[in-house]
Amino acid sequence: MEDFHQTERIAYLPRKLDTSGAPDAAKPRTGDLPYYAPWGNLALFYRDGDSPSTGLVVLGHVDDGDSDRLATADRITIEAAS
Repeated sequence: MEDFHQTERIAYLPRKLDTSGAPDAAKPRTGDLPYYAPWGNLALFYRDGDSPSTGLVVLGHVDDGDSDRLATADRITIEAAS
């Protein structure tokens, strides 16, 4: 994952996701796991975002609470909660 804007870590997916019917963008919070449709990447916010961004679809939220670890992560494994 690479750092973006000292706010989030991003990684590109092998293909873009279909976002038809997705909710309107909200201001991202620390721990949010969104998909950014215009670029086709996943993001993991380790700091709150500045404002809502068109095309940013929040898919989930990480409850870890350790934003320092998220800020420096090179690799992250994400699994659905059971």
